[in-house]
Amino acid sequence: MDNSPPVFDPATLAWDARGLLPAIAQSTDGEVLMLAWMNAASLGETLRTGRVTYWSRSRGALWRKGETSGHVQRLVELRIDCDRDALLLIVEQTGPACHTNRRSCFFTALRDGVEVTIAAPVS
Repeated sequence: MDNSPPVFDPATLAWDARGLLPAIAQSTDGEVLMLAWMNAASLGETLRTGRVTYWSRSRGALWRKGETSGHVQRLVELRIDCDRDALLLIVEQTGPACHTNRRSCFFTALRDGVEVTIAAPVS
């Protein structure tokens, strides 16, 4: 009997009708940095190179995180949720993760029914 763990097959993931999965980037210290989308090609590129690559829905093209800003993400670990329809990317983040120049894209909190900015752009 073979007790070795199963080899990962991206075809076993529950891709949506557009062939996409939500991908949450989390820093190695546990901070949630951003949410983006991956398709099979971006996932394959990420696994092959170790540099996180997403699928840009607006551009309809691969988006290598940090390609223009230099704020790259290096994949430390890929985790798959229990329904196989979402990914968690544990990453080493260089510079801010958000295009607004903030460490995290989650910089707006709802407090007592009011939106409050809780993180300023990185200077």
